[in-house]
Amino acid sequence: MTTSPRVLRAVTLALVLALGAHVATPAAAQGVDDKRRADDIRIALMRLPYYGVFDFLSFKYEKGTVTLLGFAYAPNLKDDAEDAVKRVRGVDTVVNQIEAAPASLNDDRIRRATFYSIYTDDFLSRYSPGGARGAYIDAVEFGRFPGTQPLGNYPIHIVVKGGRVTLLGMVSNDSDKQIAGVRAREVTGTFGVENELIVEKKGK
Repeated sequence: MTTSPRVLRAVTLALVLALGAHVATPAAAQGVDDKRRADDIRIALMRLPYYGVFDFLSFKYEKGTVTLLGFAYAPNLKDDAEDAVKRVRGVDTVVNQIEAAPASLNDDRIRRATFYSIYTDDFLSRYSPGGARGAYIDAVEFGRFPGTQPLGNYPIHIVVKGGRVTLLGMVSNDSDKQIAGVRAREVTGTFGVENELIVEKKGK
């Protein structure tokens, strides 16, 4: 089943690794339990060793059922995410709607170029764990070893399918969101860019 990027707009994003969670809370006491369960699910997904900048995972939880959403570039990430969530206490059923990225040399080229354009930008490089220099090295390594990707806490996730780019995750302000969209659109051969980045709400 294909997951539309616009479905993810309704999912509340956590800043760390941009993992999304929507929790139904029918009653106050149940709501507390559901929040704890959602935290456990989020932690399980955050511990996946190969979750990177070209992936984007989110989930919905309700009454023991977890629906996994998002996009997986890393091999086996879709199955590994499901296995990890199944081990969370209180999870009875997992509906896996994560979309696995098809193999494409052109999409890989766009991924690498978009990553470089965004994370080496003077204003956006602070979102890279290694700064602009680290992002440059990661982009070069990805070019040398296709199928790999930069791992770590990259708040701006880059999803590419059929030459179309979707930016997902969280940034600090509207200006950064706009700049990220501009940098993505500058990449040659990109057929379109959907900027679904969420701006962090201050005071949260």
